[in-house]
Amino acid sequence: MKPLRITDYTLTSAVGEGRAAHLAALRTQRTGLSEVAFETCSLATWLGQVAGLATPISGELADWDCRNNRLALLALQQDGFLQSVERLRRRYGAHRVGVFLGTSTSGIHQTELAYQAREHGIGDDLPHSFDFGKTQNIFSCGDFVRRHLRLDGIAHVTSTACSSSAKAFASAYRALHCGLCDAAVVGGVDSLCLTTLYGFNALQLLSADICRPADAQRSGISIGEAAGFAIVEFADTPGLALLGYGESSDAHHMSTPDPAGRGALAAMIAALHRAGLAPADIGYVNLHGTATPSNDLAEDKAVCALLGTRTPCSSTKGWTGHTLGAAGIVEAAISLLVIEHELLPRSLNTRQRDGQIRGAILMENRDTHVASAISNSFGFGGSNCSLLFGVQR
Repeated sequence: MKPLRITDYTLTSAVGEGRAAHLAALRTQRTGLSEVAFETCSLATWLGQVAGLATPISGELADWDCRNNRLALLALQQDGFLQSVERLRRRYGAHRVGVFLGTSTSGIHQTELAYQAREHGIGDDLPHSFDFGKTQNIFSCGDFVRRHLRLDGIAHVTSTACSSSAKAFASAYRALHCGLCDAAVVGGVDSLCLTTLYGFNALQLLSADICRPADAQRSGISIGEAAGFAIVEFADTPGLALLGYGESSDAHHMSTPDPAGRGALAAMIAALHRAGLAPADIGYVNLHGTATPSNDLAEDKAVCALLGTRTPCSSTKGWTGHTLGAAGIVEAAISLLVIEHELLPRSLNTRQRDGQIRGAILMENRDTHVASAISNSFGFGGSNCSLLFGVQR
């Protein structure tokens, strides 16, 4: 496939706001996870909670106010991203710039708050309390971002659980390739809410300990929230680019991956094929690495089957937590930082590697050149996506 240039990108998570904050945290091995409580949640767990989301959205977009869109707004304000989008508008026209995002929670927390208010006799019946279509609706973040950026082109929001914002890259590529737009804002946003916290706890996937990807004593995920965005366009100039992508659906189980890793393997093979690269060309894998026993083992089988046991790999969820629908864009951005700054991040919080895991899990940071990197995102129901990043020459 023709490389898709990434001309700007930004990310915001519990680690901090913007690229520099994340690079500094990677270098100093400082996690964004803490045991801070989230509102009325009584579960004992670690969270990746973003500060600074208390201020409501005001002005003409006030009807879109919810935690998810507040997080999107905060992320858009970092790294000069708004200025980059403005330059894009002037170059192509607002109608020729698409928006492709991923989310899983959307604004569901706003609905939770509405139910709580009704339970305490505050406010009217739910349909009159707020506009579900502008908050809980999956398209809410896409609509809000497009309006805030004053873009009129094609807009699409993907919700395939934890692969959502990785698949947004694939959707954007296809739209650009078909001529539906000339450039696109790609990304995702997912915010904390009670539904996911108690839901993952009911599935026995939420850990009371900080998440420890690939660790012998790992016991589950730490949920985080995050938002990230990238500008993508076909360009002849050298620089960071999406070189390939791969998608698969193994549909093995609603919440458990195929133990043999067949779906993950198929996605990585497709990404390599589209990029025209060989397994030996991959210098780093950002694992999906959720720190659940079954996920880490299945992904390890897939990675070793394709790349062998010597390709450096790690999960960065020890920094950000599992940001669910935003995991794809956050870990894509981290992979871009890896390539730009020649830094391989360790698997943070991993103390003793699981003896069943054969891959080259990084137990320490490493400074080295990386020509290309794979970022894996695997969602519930076997909805898998692998993104392959490198430098367009």
